[in-house]
Amino acid sequence: MCGAVEGGLSLDGVDVAKEAVVQGQVTREGEPVGNAYVRLLDRSGEFTAEVPTSATGHFRFFANDGEWTLRTLAAKADVVDTKVTAARGSVAEVAIAI
Repeated sequence: MCGAVEGGLSLDGVDVAKEAVVQGQVTREGEPVGNAYVRLLDRSGEFTAEVPTSATGHFRFFANDGEWTLRTLAAKADVVDTKVTAARGSVAEVAIAI
């Protein structure tokens, strides 16, 4: 991930009006978790995409409109599933504590 800024990822260069953005940060006890993996699962639970978190725990997906599940996997942590709704023209910010 590039362009990490306080409070979240930079949206420089992202045309939010044309994209459905799902992004956020993975933390453990308030500290960022780098090298975790966040999977994007569709409404039926099918795997769509996966990204590693940055050193600051951030991740980003560009998704179709609709309901999604973010499945977070990290060393020494239980799997965490988080529901999110993506909509073109908005940014869904998700905080995931493991």
